[in-house]
Amino acid sequence: MKGTDVPTQVDQEKQRVRERVWDLLDSADAVHDASVHGRIPNFKGAEQAADRLANLSQWRAAQVIKAVPDKAQLPVRVCALTEGKTVFMAVPKLADARPFYLLDPAALTVPPVEAASSKVAASIAPKVDVEALRPVDLVVVGSVAVNRAGVRIGKGAGYSDLEFAFLMEAGLISPETVVVTTVHSLQVLDEELPATGHDFGVDLIVTPDEVITCRDPHRPTGLVWEHLDAKKIASIPVLASRAPAAGH
Repeated sequence: MKGTDVPTQVDQEKQRVRERVWDLLDSADAVHDASVHGRIPNFKGAEQAADRLANLSQWRAAQVIKAVPDKAQLPVRVCALTEGKTVFMAVPKLADARPFYLLDPAALTVPPVEAASSKVAASIAPKVDVEALRPVDLVVVGSVAVNRAGVRIGKGAGYSDLEFAFLMEAGLISPETVVVTTVHSLQVLDEELPATGHDFGVDLIVTPDEVITCRDPHRPTGLVWEHLDAKKIASIPVLASRAPAAGH
């Protein structure tokens, strides 16, 4: 609900899905962490999923990649930098006026396998504002759950959706930009998943075992200001500077 921390019915439904998937992954010993609850799963087989993604034509055609900093997508970031692709990642919680780390493979001072780590990237990569970014060819996201229609559920913080919508408004993500998530096969659910208008869907789901193409995934046209409360806007400089007049 706008302006409050009261969870909506959709929020509650998403959380039930998260808990179910986290329990499933834990019980199947499918993750590297002692417990996956509250996180994007660092799933076993992430390297194989990255290899599978790297063989796709959409990957080979991409030169600029927007990636999440999660451990599960580390092999994807390593592959991108190794292949000479430009990678950018959001500063945690977008809490900087220059909200992205820019990893230029030609300017790295450490090997790609090190630079792709979120901690190392934060120490070696320059922070840049949106105007310094190039249009994105491919977006790599983590998920807790996703279905074959491309509806995804993250860990619940909402930053991936904000980044996506913000970059769409800036003209850096277009309808042609490919959105992919790498996940364990247990994270792919054969059921409808709850979603809202500001949630974006994925075009491709890549697991260690298969590639799933999603038809017509939902794309927001930009930021849905009425879904953001004042506290959230104020905590993110790049949003605060662009917020509409009072009333949103």
